[in-house]
Amino acid sequence: MSNTPGAKARGAKKSQAASAPASKASKAAKPRADVHAGHDHNHDHACGEACGHDHSHDHQPGHVHSFPDARGIYLISPSSAVRDPQTVELARERLAGQGFKTALDRTAYAEHQRFAGTDAQRLASLTRAAKQKLPIVMVTRGGYGMGRLLHAVDWKAMADSGKRFVGMSDFTAFNLALLAQTGAVSYTGATAIYDFGGKKVDDLTEALFGEVMRGELEILSFETQDADPVDCRGILWGGNLAMLTSLLGTPYMPKIRGGILFLEDVAEHPYRVERMLIQLWQAGILAKQKAIVLGRFSDYKLAPHDKGYDLHEVVAWLRKTVKVPVVTGLPYGHVATKATLPIGQKVGIATEAGLAHLVLDEHHH
Repeated sequence: MSNTPGAKARGAKKSQAASAPASKASKAAKPRADVHAGHDHNHDHACGEACGHDHSHDHQPGHVHSFPDARGIYLISPSSAVRDPQTVELARERLAGQGFKTALDRTAYAEHQRFAGTDAQRLASLTRAAKQKLPIVMVTRGGYGMGRLLHAVDWKAMADSGKRFVGMSDFTAFNLALLAQTGAVSYTGATAIYDFGGKKVDDLTEALFGEVMRGELEILSFETQDADPVDCRGILWGGNLAMLTSLLGTPYMPKIRGGILFLEDVAEHPYRVERMLIQLWQAGILAKQKAIVLGRFSDYKLAPHDKGYDLHEVVAWLRKTVKVPVVTGLPYGHVATKATLPIGQKVGIATEAGLAHLVLDEHHH
C-alpha cells in the first residue's frame, strides 16, 4: 500500500485488448464464470443475490456496457460548498475540450454553513439530476454532507434514471447506498474540481474517466509491489474507508459476499486506518470478500513514538488476521492519478509478478 501518487497503470480498451501483451491480457482474463449475454435495460443492477438486498428489478451480472451517449455531464454539489466557482468553470472548459457538454445545477454554488446549500437544496439537486437529460452526473467536490441525505433520497428513482453517477470521497455514501438499496451500478473516481479544475489535469486520470464513461475500458493493469496471488471474480465495491465504515449497521451498507473490496483514505494516520479495518473485520465484512484491493492512503504524518509502525505494518496485520488476498497499488484515492471504477459491477482480478489486472469487461474473453 503506497501513499505516493506516482502510480503506474495502463488501461486496455476494447479495441486494444486483442493487441495487449499476452502475459497481461491472458492473465487478466483468467477469472472464470458464466457471463450472461448483454441485456437491454437503461441501468445496471448487476450484483444480484450477492448484495443481499430485496428489490423488484434485479438483473443478472453482465458485461460493462458501451455508452454511445456519454457526452453530457450534469454537475451537482451534494456535500461541501464550492470555495471557488472559477475552479468549476475551468473544469467545464477542460471537459468540453474532451468532448463533454456540461450543465451546472442551479444550486451548485449555494452555501449554507459548510455545506453546498441546505439539506433540502442538496437533496433537490439530486432529484433534478435524475430527471434532466444528460447521461452523466458528476459531483463538483466531496467534503461532508452526503450522509445527512441518505434517508430522504428516492433510491429507486436514482437507479431507474439510468444516469452514470460519478463522485468520490464523501460521495462513497451515495455509491454504496445506491448499491445496497437497488443493486444499481455507479462510479467512483474523477470529480470536477479535484481532477479537472486544478493547475493541470493528469493525463491518465482524464483518459480513464473518458474510457469508463464510454464503456471502452476492458482491463486496468497496475503495478503492485507485494500483491498476494489471486485469481477470482466478484462484485467490485468500496471507496473511501471512513465513509464505508460509517455505514455499518445502517440500511445503506451493501451486504456483499464474495466481493472485491477496494479502499482508500486521506489524512488518516495508519492507526486510524487499522482501527477502521478492525471494525470491518469484527463486523464480519472483510472475511466474506474474495480480495481486498488497497488504493492510496495519502496526506498523513507519522509521529516519533510510532517507532516503525506505518502503513506497511497495517497491511501485514491485515494479511495475518483476515487471511483474504490483499492487492496493493490500485491507482485510486485522493491523488492526481486515479482510475474511475464501477461500484456494483461484477469484475475479475488476477495478479502476477509485479502486476495486477482488474478486468472490467470479460465479454470478449
